[in-house]
Amino acid sequence: MSSSTVTGPDSVGTSATGAPQRRVRLTLSRVDPWSAMKTAFLLSVAMGIAGVVMMAVLWMILKGMGVFDQVNELVGSVIQDGENKFDLMDFLGFGRVLSLSVVIAVLDVILMTALATLGAFLYNLCSSLVGGLQLTFTDD
Repeated sequence: MSSSTVTGPDSVGTSATGAPQRRVRLTLSRVDPWSAMKTAFLLSVAMGIAGVVMMAVLWMILKGMGVFDQVNELVGSVIQDGENKFDLMDFLGFGRVLSLSVVIAVLDVILMTALATLGAFLYNLCSSLVGGLQLTFTDD
């Protein structure tokens, strides 16, 4: 990152406490793809774990409220097949729901990591053409 201190009338202001404020303009000229990949991987793993836990808690809440039993009764009354009884748990059992959420979480980790790395490469390419992102920071 390259930095330059702005001079002139806008370079020094006053904060709420009356102390002088300093402004620094920085240019984000490059994003390291390796660090973007590592950060995206860790964040997507955390989101995947949170998603699996969320699905498990949601399934337990719905089971505790009796939603699955009510749906079983409703579908059973609509189908009216005395020979084969419909059971929603054959399709939405805890194991199946958790397995599907784990598969979705793994796909999410792979896709988010790849997209963040690709985004870093694309930012570096665009930054080399237009100069990067100009940021102004102040200290309070």
